[in-house]
Amino acid sequence: MKLAVLQMVSCEHLDQNLAQAQTLLAQAAQAGAELAVLPEYFCLIGHHDRDKLGIAEAFGSGPMQRFVAQQAHALGLWVVAGTLPLVAPEPDRVFNSSLVFDPQGQCVARYDKIHLFRFNNGTEAYDEARVLQRGSEPVHFDLPSRDGHTWRVGLSVCYDLRFPELYRHYAAQGADLLLVPSAFTHTTGQAHWEVLLRARAIENLAYVAAAAQGGVHTNGRRTWGHSLVIDPWGGVLAQLPEGAGVVVCDIDAAALAQWRAQLPSLQHRVLE
Repeated sequence: MKLAVLQMVSCEHLDQNLAQAQTLLAQAAQAGAELAVLPEYFCLIGHHDRDKLGIAEAFGSGPMQRFVAQQAHALGLWVVAGTLPLVAPEPDRVFNSSLVFDPQGQCVARYDKIHLFRFNNGTEAYDEARVLQRGSEPVHFDLPSRDGHTWRVGLSVCYDLRFPELYRHYAAQGADLLLVPSAFTHTTGQAHWEVLLRARAIENLAYVAAAAQGGVHTNGRRTWGHSLVIDPWGGVLAQLPEGAGVVVCDIDAAALAQWRAQLPSLQHRVLE
């Protein structure tokens, strides 16, 4: 199956971000991708945490969800809408939600980010819990590809990457592709991004595809980028260091089966 991970440098203007996403999705479709993954916060990286509240949508309606549905249908793509803010039960909170749309434009899966990022090194400080309500349930979906294989796909977002038990859960459910739309900071990305992604691929003998924000944003924040696809043996198949663009890569079900047959470590687990 050919998949595409889309790297963006989103700003505080929703319309500009959707226009950038539309261009990149069209490029992915033109390259023959069946699945395209947008990054975390593809719709908005604002100047303040609370900016997310201003564009939050109820699940199932709203311009951001209509946009992704229309693009999926028009381009005949499976599209994972990195994340967008959905209304949460708690006042002044939103879910940071990853939505999956099939080529008919139907939303077939929703994952609400479980682990909320907090970081303070004295110079940079982030605390997603100020406006986000965390999710509680892992979510996977099945994608019947043109290659004849039905890919089981596990959903995660950014900071989730530091919690291997989530991905172990997906492996136990038979996942063979793990998605990690992200907006890693330059500081943490430079230190840990690739090594964590490669570890999740190796320990679960699964492909990993990570679409990232990558560049200097209008709010002054710098994200790490390096959107990439990793094979189950830990090899980096394709990568884009910085700036907006599309990484297109083939993933191979037969190769996946071979890796799992020659090193059946998923069958050797003892501790739960």
